[in-house]
Amino acid sequence: MSQVIVTIDNIEVKVRPGTTILAAAKEAGIDIPTLCNHRALSPTGACRVCVVEVEGQRTLQAACVFPVAEGMKIKTDSDRVVKARKLVLDMIFAERNHFCPFCEASGDCELQNLGYRYGIDHWAYETYLKPYPIDATRQFFLMDHNRCILCGRCIRACDELVGNHTLGLRQRGTRSMVGADTDTPFGESTCISCGTCLQVCPTGAIFDGRSSYMGREVQTEHIKSTCSQCSIGCGIEIATRGGNVLRVKGDWDAEVNKGLLCKKGRFEKLHDGRKRVEVPLLRQGGGLQAVSWDQALKATAERVKESDAEGVGVLTSSNATNEALYMLSALTREMKVTNIGLLNGVSPGLSGIRRGALADIAKGDVILAVGADPVRNQPVASFLIKRAVDKGARLIVVDDADNDLSCLATMKFGVPDVGRAVDVAARAENTVVIYGERVPSSAVGTLETLRQRAVFIALEPGVNTQAAVAFGLKNGFKSSAVKTLFVLFGEEQWDGMDVKLGEIGEDAFVTVVSSYISPLTDRADVVLPMAIWSERSGTLTNVEGRVQKVRAAVYPEGEAKPDWEIISLLAGMLGKKFDESPDKISDRAIEALKGGGIHRE
Repeated sequence: MSQVIVTIDNIEVKVRPGTTILAAAKEAGIDIPTLCNHRALSPTGACRVCVVEVEGQRTLQAACVFPVAEGMKIKTDSDRVVKARKLVLDMIFAERNHFCPFCEASGDCELQNLGYRYGIDHWAYETYLKPYPIDATRQFFLMDHNRCILCGRCIRACDELVGNHTLGLRQRGTRSMVGADTDTPFGESTCISCGTCLQVCPTGAIFDGRSSYMGREVQTEHIKSTCSQCSIGCGIEIATRGGNVLRVKGDWDAEVNKGLLCKKGRFEKLHDGRKRVEVPLLRQGGGLQAVSWDQALKATAERVKESDAEGVGVLTSSNATNEALYMLSALTREMKVTNIGLLNGVSPGLSGIRRGALADIAKGDVILAVGADPVRNQPVASFLIKRAVDKGARLIVVDDADNDLSCLATMKFGVPDVGRAVDVAARAENTVVIYGERVPSSAVGTLETLRQRAVFIALEPGVNTQAAVAFGLKNGFKSSAVKTLFVLFGEEQWDGMDVKLGEIGEDAFVTVVSSYISPLTDRADVVLPMAIWSERSGTLTNVEGRVQKVRAAVYPEGEAKPDWEIISLLAGMLGKKFDESPDKISDRAIEALKGGGIHRE
């Protein structure tokens, strides 16, 4: 590929034609300050902080949008450039009420950092002349227009990354403000509270209500992990301080989501108000009593040993790690237990298809969504679909249920008409089929006719569903036969439908591994406390078959333990001890997944 040679601050740089000055300078290790620019967003040249001097150009040019050309000579820090940047900063500071000591973002603010960098130690122009409103109508984060610099990052993030198109500028001049829809309070607008605008905001204009004033970036630790709120497996950064989780951000470097997160992954798990199970509990004297781990495990092991294999039942959440599911599968085989079930549904198996990645959605000119509602269940996948539609892709929805993608669809069919939808998709050059658990068996063969013309993405319900199925943990659970029941419930939300307690005999002995108190733990004879998403390490398998690391950010609450450790301890009580280290168990689990053909690097 041809390259051009440019000179930046007397340093020769070779870059591709069309590269911006900002990108070329970055390759050379030269820092050009920015405010409106962000790595995940299209450049606009709005703030003018990145101006540079280009030989032969009469005026200074915005480095984020100006392309390089052969022989170009650029100065990024001349007296003229520095003077212009200071003028821009003086005007930005005067535009609103930027009183740093009272701002939540003080210490983490890009505008403040530039003020220090260029010696802005006083207001060059009158400020604090007009108060601007604060919008606190959203549950998780707020908008303070006094701190907004009108950089447009939040607007572009809502448009380009999420595809929601809620935000825009309203009014003119000094009265300009970021608004939602047609000047609607954010909490009453089409905002989906994904928090992408919060993550890209360079000042304290958009800020998190939960973690405000609880720690600057330099005072916090950041642990990269994987979100376990759905089967997408988004990369996250968990910010902690003093053993507490402060906030969650999207990981811009994560292959799966490229920084995107939804409301569930960013906020809701931090606002979970359910009561934790902190210690092992054993039913004795008519109620659940706190006991030691050995007592609780021994009670379960003795009851399992007393039962024949036909009378033992196992139910598991797909929220569990690969390691826990692998060990549970191995333990049930050792015990010859076959009455095993998964607490969520599974997308149907399609034969002979080409399995795609989430990145393939952007390449599709027709997206066929069958029996899946990612807006509700896998929101980040819906963001990718919205972006594809924005760029001209046609969306066809096939579903008998209400589907939140329907408002974006070019065509909507009921399941009996899936053949018509497939006929349309078959005429496209690049078809992406997204399907979920609501695909009936009668439609499977019709979808398989696209195997040579489309890539397929199964949006599995639950979290680690692909791994649970690969390990044989869904084979038709029958509650009526159960005398001894083991439930790996984890962080599941109880809605009364996960386990039909009425179908389990009153005399059945029930052991529940759970993070939270629920009607299921109230029914249990033994309750074992499990660590939650921020307290455990291991791996998860996402919808692409990609195995991803989960890293503990804080210590488990009370006496809770990670899921895999609980299974290991129970196996030891049953005389089926796993002698391998956690890393070795993880390696074995991943090898087993590879053998099942679902593992991607």
